[in-house]
Amino acid sequence: MKLRGSTVLLFLALALPIGLFAQSAQIVRGPDERMKADILVIVAHPDDEAAATPYLARAIYDLHKRVAVVFATRGGSGGNDYSREHGPALANIREIEAREACGKLGISNVWFLDGKDTASQNVLNSLANWGHGSNLEKLVGLFRLTQPEVVITWLPSVFIGENHGDHQAAGVLATEAFDLSGNPVAFPAQVAGASKRLEPYLENLTPWQAQKIYYFSDANDSRQFVGKGPTYSVKEISPSQKKPYWRMALDAAKPHVTQFPTDIERISKLSDEQLEKMMSDPNTAWWTEPMTLIFGKATVPTTPTADVFANVQAGAVAPSVPAAKEQSAQLFQKDSISLGGPWGYYAAFRVQHGLLDIPVAPEPEIAVKSHSSVYLPIVLHHADATPLTISLRVEAPSGWKVTAGQGNFSLPAEPSTAIEVEVETPLMSPEELKSAKPQEITVRAEKNGASLGEVKLRVQLQGSALPQ
Repeated sequence: MKLRGSTVLLFLALALPIGLFAQSAQIVRGPDERMKADILVIVAHPDDEAAATPYLARAIYDLHKRVAVVFATRGGSGGNDYSREHGPALANIREIEAREACGKLGISNVWFLDGKDTASQNVLNSLANWGHGSNLEKLVGLFRLTQPEVVITWLPSVFIGENHGDHQAAGVLATEAFDLSGNPVAFPAQVAGASKRLEPYLENLTPWQAQKIYYFSDANDSRQFVGKGPTYSVKEISPSQKKPYWRMALDAAKPHVTQFPTDIERISKLSDEQLEKMMSDPNTAWWTEPMTLIFGKATVPTTPTADVFANVQAGAVAPSVPAAKEQSAQLFQKDSISLGGPWGYYAAFRVQHGLLDIPVAPEPEIAVKSHSSVYLPIVLHHADATPLTISLRVEAPSGWKVTAGQGNFSLPAEPSTAIEVEVETPLMSPEELKSAKPQEITVRAEKNGASLGEVKLRVQLQGSALPQ
């Protein structure tokens, strides 16, 4: 008589000593090692990763680090200088371009959040349009899935430059996820632990604390970041690839043809000698030499200018909880005035996330298109939350017109009241704009003739700029 396979196995199980089974360890599967990243890069749009690719080429080819990239949007509101598609169709194309560009450096782990490409300079606009909470949850999940030691992202701060709100928002979410992903009570369903095989919602991830976070910026003046983090030569020759790091980064940028078709076509025709000449000229080089990664903070002992991987530990580390700061609580113990909007948000953000040493413009600043309006988001603080009667006086450069926000105001009983000051800027010719220097707007507040303080905004007029 033939025995069925299951009958044979049952017979053997009954015949073997019970102690043998007691000594056999059951295997618990660990995290998926294919998802592991030493460096997690978090940017806003396809092509933003190019800001860091000279360093990423070094890390991948010569330090043998694993890199993953998260794009917060698919870039659907960007321009298309190559073909006619826009909106969602362009977003589909730019996603493919981004995956191909990352693939040029051997980066295959690429994710996209659900942020909507938002063309403004106000980080709060981007956070609102993205769905801040839902995308933060997804990013925390990606931290826990990829388990990075190092995070590289956009600098969450306001500087004269492109100053894209989406860029800043990517840095905000990355910083928040850096602080939350190691906390088991943050988005707890992600780390709920073992569950039934067909449970569709619990992810069984592990809390994970990254060890260092670095930033890069699109500010016009990169010299202000010297000494704020480690520097790396983009011209250095890769020992393994026998070519400069900028060359590998340049090759990785070529798939982004919707954004730079003319430049990509031109450089594709240049000889090695011509490319070297282009990269040696600060006016035509695509990257500064050397490039600086701005140090944010770390959960391991280090110094701001130390190498990115100095003192980085293999494996998980304990979550970092920033020391409590009393600075923000002490600011408004009397009636006073401050600048709100993105500037006020970042003042609180830096305190909350322990980033008091990251670069900040010496004076609040922004660049706007000439013959447009500048908006100063003013916040009046009531020390005792009672009604407040104040006057605002605005000083603007000659030829600039104050159109709103000046005069006497009766404020309701509340801790703080927001008022927007609007100033119309003059039309300037291209020749005038070439030599234009930043101008200053000052807003002064008074109560019963006594000063409550003043705020200033430094404004650079340009031929074009994102809407404020």
